[in-house]
Amino acid sequence: MHTILGAGGPVANALTNEFLKNNESVRLVSRRPIDIQGNNLTWRKADLLDYKQVQEAAQGSTIIYLCVGLVYDADIWREQWPIVIQNVIKATKENNARLIFFDNVYMYGLVNGPMKEDTPYNPISEKGKVRAAIADTIMKEVNAGTLNATIARAPDFYGTTSTNAFLDMMVLSKYAKKQIAQWMGNPNKLHNFIYIPDAGRAMHLLGQHPESDNQIWHLPTAPVMKGQQFLELAARIYGVKPKFMRVPKFMLWILGLFDKLIAGTVEMYYQTDHDYIFNSDKFEKAFNFKPTSYEDGVKEVARTIYKPE
Repeated sequence: MHTILGAGGPVANALTNEFLKNNESVRLVSRRPIDIQGNNLTWRKADLLDYKQVQEAAQGSTIIYLCVGLVYDADIWREQWPIVIQNVIKATKENNARLIFFDNVYMYGLVNGPMKEDTPYNPISEKGKVRAAIADTIMKEVNAGTLNATIARAPDFYGTTSTNAFLDMMVLSKYAKKQIAQWMGNPNKLHNFIYIPDAGRAMHLLGQHPESDNQIWHLPTAPVMKGQQFLELAARIYGVKPKFMRVPKFMLWILGLFDKLIAGTVEMYYQTDHDYIFNSDKFEKAFNFKPTSYEDGVKEVARTIYKPE
């Protein structure tokens, strides 16, 4: 039995769609009902902070995918992530299951060069420190032989309606409405983004291949481009001029005084005013996986999600 803890988010939804396409059974677990229908799909309500609820929701699982996204606040992360991860590890062990944890890159901090699976942890944000601690907790169990687990990491993503996807919210949705786009940080710096359907396919592949367990994988992501190149590519696809407004750090700080979600992005600003190079060669070679190009990904987003008005 495949079980997704923290269902309903962009990656969890993409993974769910892979199970449905392959006619595989999947149990979705979240605090609120999920708006996805399927013959082999079941849903259970659970709060991952409550071990008894996690235990009941995970019962009978062979693979547990942890895709939960907590409120984007460092204080909440420090308080709740250690509880969530311990509950999930315990439930995974009780079921003698495999754990596949969807992770980000915050623990690496500011990296001079490409981020790879063996890049040392050097968090320079509070949320990054939490993420480093989570990864250490999982891998210590793995190295001790007490847990069968995989960490699947991805960079910023696009191809979703999530408010956490800044390329979607600040560029693609704006050009779809013929508005001026917004760009956080320096548009002359390198960055790459993973296409959400690719992330779902990759997570599904990890589940299909037990030999991939007990290590870290960077999920398949197209090569870096400068922010200016993203803007020009998106504008061409939407048939508009590549107009944009830079969003400086002080503006986020001011807006963050009134909005905690925005406040949570301030400490991560370093990711947008320095080169951000995510390397996924290991996964691409192991699974013969070619990431979706930005050209094809943005065209599909324009066809399905942010349609030109």
